[in-house]
Amino acid sequence: MDTLAVWAQDFIGVFNQGGAVLLSLMGGILPTLVVLLTAVNALIRLIGPEKIESLGVKAAQPGIQWYPVRYMVLPFLAVFFFTNPMAYTVGRFLPERQKPAFYDAAVSFVHPILGIFPHANPGELFVWAGISSGIAALGFDLGPLAIRYLLVGLVVIFIRGIVTEFITKVMMARKGNA
Repeated sequence: MDTLAVWAQDFIGVFNQGGAVLLSLMGGILPTLVVLLTAVNALIRLIGPEKIESLGVKAAQPGIQWYPVRYMVLPFLAVFFFTNPMAYTVGRFLPERQKPAFYDAAVSFVHPILGIFPHANPGELFVWAGISSGIAALGFDLGPLAIRYLLVGLVVIFIRGIVTEFITKVMMARKGNA
């Protein structure tokens, strides 16, 4: 009988701890997140969604000079402006052979952007929180970590985009769709 009581206490303890975490977020990151989302939505309206979308059409052009635009600039802007998961819809402006690579780049960037722009993927802020809490516990500043996390993320998505585009090209050639 005592074991059942301990289990019940532990069970409710999980929810008590979850409530404490929620309250700490409400006094910390959530107000910042709401203001960031509002600012980004206002910026999109000021620039005009059609101008942002036209970049996708330009990025689809052939040539190696368009790789950085297609697999670094476009995913960055998509994740920043449209956030996760809406960012993936920007791939609709690319030809079928480039869509898997864009998706791979964009989905790989939703965590590295969090350190500086938490509005981009608030549902998975725990990834950045887990990484940064260890650094903060050591007494280091989080700013340089956030910048490095973002820069490494850009390099990784660029490489992933190129590799995935190549793999897609090979797979499509095998099916006779090249």
